[in-house]
Amino acid sequence: MKKTLVAALLAVVLLAGVAGAQGVLRVGSDVAYPPFEYVDEETGEFIGFDMDLIREVGRRLDMQVEIINTAWEGILPGLLAGHYDVVISAMTITDERAQVVDFSDPYFATGQVIVVRADDTSVNEPADLVGKVVAVQIGTTGQFAAERIEGVARIDHYPTMPEAFLALRLGRADAAVADELVALEEARANPGVLKVVGKPFTVEYYGIAMRKGQDQLLRAINRALAQIKADGTYDELYEKWFGDN
Repeated sequence: MKKTLVAALLAVVLLAGVAGAQGVLRVGSDVAYPPFEYVDEETGEFIGFDMDLIREVGRRLDMQVEIINTAWEGILPGLLAGHYDVVISAMTITDERAQVVDFSDPYFATGQVIVVRADDTSVNEPADLVGKVVAVQIGTTGQFAAERIEGVARIDHYPTMPEAFLALRLGRADAAVADELVALEEARANPGVLKVVGKPFTVEYYGIAMRKGQDQLLRAINRALAQIKADGTYDELYEKWFGDN
């Protein structure tokens, strides 16, 4: 009995030192990327698939989750500077990013797609973007994918994906490149204005990022993610946010 109690207390102490102080998990996120993370206009609350997922992770770690809204361009520098403990922000696991941060096990699979105005019949696949102006969010895999398409006239970079979509709606760009479900959400929010064409032309996986050397935090988060997937909670969250897609 004593050994069990000592082990339990030790686990609590170790977990408390994993991230933040006093059982708080500080989470950086660029909360402008529906349906993964965005601001509820009525309540001001941060909502979305990622927000629900990280709060569930926090619950299973017995830690309070504090979301810190952070511009995408500074999100990894902010992590490395210690402004928060982890990042969840529909962030694709890439070799380049993995050189500077550690990632959890993948929690979501996606790919890049092309979005155009609803009356545009000239674009159906990446090859059709020759001579076109493409809007992207700066520093994202959408930008990197667009840069690999030969013959694009110009790639315009925007701080957020909503701004890139706005440029497309206003005719400042001919197309936008974005994660599939983000693009579908935007098209659904603007019926008869924008549409998604073709199929995803990349395969990508999202992960939760943290500073290197946080091995205990990494293991704890991976265990929580595995539990969430195994007991059906993940499927419930997926249905809640993507069931109509």
